Amino acid sequence: QVQLVESGGGLVQPGGSLRLSCAASGNIFSIDAMGWFRQAPGKQREVVAAITSGGSTNYADSVKGRFTISRDNAKNTVYLQMNSLKPEDTAVYYCNADRALIDGLGYVYDTWGQGTQVTVSS
Repeated sequence: QVQLVESGGGLVQPGGSLRLSCAASGNIFSIDAMGWFRQAPGKQREVVAAITSGGSTNYADSVKGRFTISRDNAKNTVYLQMNSLKPEDTAVYYCNADRALIDGLGYVYDTWGQGTQVTVSS
């Protein structure tokens, strides 16, 4: 199996920055696309950013130019650098692994972390 653990959330003032991390553990050979999603109270979960194993990235229009996704394949870790944060960025942020190849198990699909709270408020 694959476990994803997010960290780095917290309370920040508007205009501030946070860096989220998501570490994958398990007997992992490789992970394909990884992404960050968020869910605000009363709203549906939405994609924030995604990155392939080769480093290609995509972003939601609402975060383009402010957020940067990156990954360290050797550490099976994905990051989300969030700058110029706005109150509307307040949400629980979740990490997702699209497909992971696990030793002795094969492919495991659509794994989620437990989420980390990001609150942007003065």
